[in-house]
Amino acid sequence: MASFGFMTGKREAGRRDAGGRQDEPPGRSRLTGVLAAAARTAFPAVLAAVTAVLAAVTAVLAAVAARRRVRGLLRRTAGLLKNTGDLLDPAAAALERLTVLLSHPGGRVSRALGHPPPGPFRPSTWRSPLRGRWLTSLLGLVLLGGLTVMAVTGLLSYASYDPRLPGNDQTPGAHLLKFYLFSWPTNPTWLYRANQGVHVTLGLALLPVVLTKLWSVLPRLFSWPPVRSAAQALERLSLIMVVGGVLFEFATGILDIQNFYVFPFSFYTGHLYGAWVFIAGLVIHVILKFPHMRAGLRSRSLRRELRTPLSQTRPEDPDPAGLRAPDPGPPTISRRGLLAAVGGGSLTLAALEVGQSVGGWTRRTALFAPRGLSAARPGVLPVNRTAAAIGLTDTDVGPAYRLVLIGSRQVTLTRAQVAALPQQSAVLPIACVEGWSAAAAWSGVRLADLARLAGVPHPGGARVESIERQGSFKTADLSAAQVNDRRSMLALRVDGADLSRDHGYPARTIIPAAPGVHNTKWVNKITFTEQA
Repeated sequence: MASFGFMTGKREAGRRDAGGRQDEPPGRSRLTGVLAAAARTAFPAVLAAVTAVLAAVTAVLAAVAARRRVRGLLRRTAGLLKNTGDLLDPAAAALERLTVLLSHPGGRVSRALGHPPPGPFRPSTWRSPLRGRWLTSLLGLVLLGGLTVMAVTGLLSYASYDPRLPGNDQTPGAHLLKFYLFSWPTNPTWLYRANQGVHVTLGLALLPVVLTKLWSVLPRLFSWPPVRSAAQALERLSLIMVVGGVLFEFATGILDIQNFYVFPFSFYTGHLYGAWVFIAGLVIHVILKFPHMRAGLRSRSLRRELRTPLSQTRPEDPDPAGLRAPDPGPPTISRRGLLAAVGGGSLTLAALEVGQSVGGWTRRTALFAPRGLSAARPGVLPVNRTAAAIGLTDTDVGPAYRLVLIGSRQVTLTRAQVAALPQQSAVLPIACVEGWSAAAAWSGVRLADLARLAGVPHPGGARVESIERQGSFKTADLSAAQVNDRRSMLALRVDGADLSRDHGYPARTIIPAAPGVHNTKWVNKITFTEQA
């Protein structure tokens, strides 16, 4: 969910950035233990369930198609046998009877399809008087707006990594999915911070709405027979893509927020592909269902429902989709009570998350932050990937450390020589894909000045490399706009003190509006290219 975010731990070398993400965060929220146990148990089950649903739908579609092909073949064969003469009449008659058996409503196959299995496949199982097309349409309208914003911010999050540059491309096989990419700007400096804050906070806030929407359409998910027509088959396929996609995105996104990577694949890659599956399914589903949603919204008044107490709550009128229970039971909660519970849950989840993006005193409410309340202390700048996590040694950062600049000529500098160059200062935020961000006062040497020192007066880009030996983000390619921005620097100090090892000592890059992974820590080499 983290920018869709659109953007792994110990199972993936380099799932964390050289500038900001960590295998073992210094602290975790009180929810991490619960999430950890749930993730280990639920993730294989979710994968198995999705696989089973896909297999079941495929089997039903195959059975329906096979049944039609067999009936047609039998009819053609019977006609052919009739034309061969009287000697083959008995065989033709037998084939005709078999065709009738398959196609007649009294046939065994038709009887099996006409009588649903016990349990959730029978409409009488579902008795809630709150279900109906109005409630489902209202929840769908909320999700249509919210999930669209999440999709846009997720795709923007992917664009912020600038995967057009070869060194940043973590999904080289996704050529068709990069049609919208553009050079990520450096202004405003809070752009990525705001994008990720909206993406993550809105994602958590929508979770109760998503679950309630799924509850409202459960009878339709178990309708029997599963497929009656090609149009319904397309609707079912879009539903699988939407439900499977949104559950996958929410599950992996929440685990990413907690820096808990139990899935055996890259979050960055998996979240991107999962997002596109969801988007494709959502577009198809909206095209098919938008007229029904509009009719459902017009069937009742929201204002009237918000004024209706439990004692006056009545079932909705029957609808063609069959969302209303055929035999509804007595209500135990009003619709306004249900909507209040869902809205209250959404606001609570948002309040427990938004503080890590906004900062200040609100950070104390960010109980979903993986570091608990430790980052709320004044002067504390969060750390994801620590020096110990990458195996940084005294030799790496001691007197033997050298910064190598490569352009039309190669320059090698000690840290003291870098510190003797003209310095600049700027207050810039660091924001990570998990949604947290924090601003600090950084001091260091402008990247454009280092480029000129390497004989590149008009840099067209740069590749920054870290002492870190493993990791997908141990290098980062920067665009011409990022290198030439006057606030982009190789920082040596933060908030008036030398960088600590965990914050990138001896030196790290700080790029305005860039994702945390591209603010590379422990920098030892920068290669500048001239503008074309």
